[in-house]
Amino acid sequence: MYPFGTGAGYPPQYPPTSNNEPPRAPFGAGWVPPMQQNSPYPPPTATHQTPAPYPPMSAPYPAAPAPYPTSNHPYPSASSQQPHHHHHQYQPVSNTPYPMDRGFTPAMTAGYDAGPGYGHGYRHGHGQGQQQWQGQGQGHGYGHGHGQGYGYGQGHGHGQEHAHRSFPPAHREGTPTVLPAQDFDPVKDAHDLRKAMKGFGTDENALINIICRRTNEQRQEIQRQFKTHFGKDLIEDIKSETSGNFEKLLVGLLRPIVDFYCAELNDAMAGIGTDETVLIEILCTLSNMEIYTIKNQYLRLYGAHLESELKSETSGNFKRLLTSLCTAARDESGRVDPAAAKDDARELLKAGELRVGTDESMFNMILCQRNYQQLKMIFQEYESITGHSLEKAIKKEFSGDIMEGLIAIYKCVTNKAEYFASRLHKSMAGIGTNDTQLIRVIITRCEIDMTEIKVAFERLYGKSLKSWIKGDTSGHYKHALYALVGEQRSS
Repeated sequence: MYPFGTGAGYPPQYPPTSNNEPPRAPFGAGWVPPMQQNSPYPPPTATHQTPAPYPPMSAPYPAAPAPYPTSNHPYPSASSQQPHHHHHQYQPVSNTPYPMDRGFTPAMTAGYDAGPGYGHGYRHGHGQGQQQWQGQGQGHGYGHGHGQGYGYGQGHGHGQEHAHRSFPPAHREGTPTVLPAQDFDPVKDAHDLRKAMKGFGTDENALINIICRRTNEQRQEIQRQFKTHFGKDLIEDIKSETSGNFEKLLVGLLRPIVDFYCAELNDAMAGIGTDETVLIEILCTLSNMEIYTIKNQYLRLYGAHLESELKSETSGNFKRLLTSLCTAARDESGRVDPAAAKDDARELLKAGELRVGTDESMFNMILCQRNYQQLKMIFQEYESITGHSLEKAIKKEFSGDIMEGLIAIYKCVTNKAEYFASRLHKSMAGIGTNDTQLIRVIITRCEIDMTEIKVAFERLYGKSLKSWIKGDTSGHYKHALYALVGEQRSS
């Protein structure tokens, strides 16, 4: 049996990452997957293992975290210092904000921060040298080599590591517009929500002030308290009391963020036809850990492997691109190799502009395997050789969904905020509004880098995001969007 019934191997395997680059928190800093301390299964025994080698073609480029740092830790760090000896007693961590039956994959891999933590962390080993991590929880390590794993992890070198939810500090990917509520009281919030929906009529402003001004983690705790106190499901009550896009927005906010991503992917592939833009927006912009977690949860929720679903709904070079991304095997170490960057730039040139036809596999291999920092250097080398950007070359050599996917990767490497600003603009430009796309981008980015997206939006399109939302939405739906993007309610 595997932890949480995910069917995933334990611990999940990712390419090793550099100890010099602080990891970024998945899905924003507020996301915390279930931890091992609540599992009925005993922790695995730490053993000496050799780190997995890099996949072919990625050896020279151990890769970087995504180009934006992550948001602030919503909770204070543990303050207790542990003595420097080999055997410690540790205290259990406070309950995770996600229910155990949700099927979340524990984030217990090298180089990834699963979000802020509580409690204490310990690393044990023998040898020379020492290392100390400080963040949300603290840990001490001794020994040669390095350790991997959050929760009950493993050590490499001459020591073993046992970490009870002790994380290195995650750097911020951007500036969020939804921050953890101060003096958070989930019981009071649950009662206030019940009061807002009880009897005749609904107090929509109360729904906005609570649901739209709490992080996803806090919303999950409110839902549990609501069900505990009233024996009712908060999402079902919201559905019965609201309607239209306002209902869709609130329900999306109340879902655990991984469930929300899974639902968006499933909806994009359900029925006749496929919304390829949704597949591109999600798979081309997320980290290995985020994709890996979504894959496991998708299998649990829908009984199908995400990769198989993608293969059945797409074809050709675009199918191969999504399959490569779905393996979640991008190098994320952050190390760069200038000589290799020049070689890759020349390989891309030979695969595209210098030949009749296009060698799509070379573009796929480089753009899906190299780390973000290495890709930035490759793009610079390409421009210095040709005098124009790789984006221009992609538009010249490709068309359709494969072109959109490669450009999405290019933009996420060069300026992720501008990419999502363009997605928001596209959802509101022209006749009508693509509310599903507007809601998805705002829900998924409001706890990560919405402030940078707003700045990029105004720089690119000459008007503020708020003014566009005001012109394309109305009523309580509009005011809820204002709250999520950090804007004051207009009269």
